[in-house]
Amino acid sequence: MSADHAGDLYGEMFLAQPEAPARRIDIWKTLWPGLAICAIASIAAAWLSEHYGAPIILMGLLIGLSLNFVTSEARTHPGLDFASKACLRWGIVVLGTQVTVAQITALGPVPFLALLMVMAAAMAAALGVARITGATTAIGILAGGATAICGASAALALFGVLGAKRISQAQFALTLVVISMASAIAMSFYPPLAGLMHLDDRQAGFLIGASIHDVAQAIGGGYAYSDIAGSYATIVKLSRVALLAPIVAVVSLIYADEEAGQRHWIRKLAMPWFITLFLAMVVVNSLVTIPAFVVHLNLTLSKALLLLAVTATAMRSRLDLVMQMGWKAAMPVVAATMASLVVATAFSVLIL
Repeated sequence: MSADHAGDLYGEMFLAQPEAPARRIDIWKTLWPGLAICAIASIAAAWLSEHYGAPIILMGLLIGLSLNFVTSEARTHPGLDFASKACLRWGIVVLGTQVTVAQITALGPVPFLALLMVMAAAMAAALGVARITGATTAIGILAGGATAICGASAALALFGVLGAKRISQAQFALTLVVISMASAIAMSFYPPLAGLMHLDDRQAGFLIGASIHDVAQAIGGGYAYSDIAGSYATIVKLSRVALLAPIVAVVSLIYADEEAGQRHWIRKLAMPWFITLFLAMVVVNSLVTIPAFVVHLNLTLSKALLLLAVTATAMRSRLDLVMQMGWKAAMPVVAATMASLVVATAFSVLIL
């Protein structure tokens, strides 16, 4: 047998072997370039946040935007797409371990209704300003929902439902930047504002927990006022986080109905799978006592996954388009932030 025939025979024998392991290796090789760059950028963001006290999500956004040139290399696309989608969804799921039904019921009916009014005011302000500035309803929902619920985490979840067809990557990146900056500013100014207004611990805790976007900054701002205010701000803020599921479900239902066509109505009512798992984790966390170190570990894991998702999303955004968006593109978030502050302050003073 000639060498050529031997080569053909070897090739046929090799191809006859199972292909599954090779496929797994090929998938990993495909994802590796984008994931590695995203992970390095996220580690840099975490280091800057830890050493200089800057919000970690904001650092991830800025570093990701500065590295958006890496998307000119096509090999990075699969990994960045995976990080921006899969890491986002699993980060939301793990976030459910931080909320229990008991925490929500501990808030009481009157403060809970007041919290709903604060969230409704933020949504209404964002939608109204979006219409005035010529933006789409989807942009108003993104800005209002992110401000009303839990900042960047909610923005990522809502963007996963609304999709890139309704909201451009540039608009989404700008929204994340403005939300992160507004939350950082609020953490610095809202506790002193509560002090100037001579609010008691419960009032200050409600004001801070109901109006600061990011979870960590809302809790940090509460404890900056007092331990009692910090505890109350935590309950208020986690109640907002728990409302992530129903709000995303409603948005999903609205836009599913818009595009469903001939699809069955049951399919229209189905929530995104990661929101369903988020609710499941809330239920499990309410029924089973999870050790404190596991809760802390899950919080760290959730932050890490969401940081990867934010960084990857920023890398996939064109910085030149973000810069061209103009001040009007940021106004829905600004309006929602101001509305939540005004309404939360009013309820803190008049009702609590």
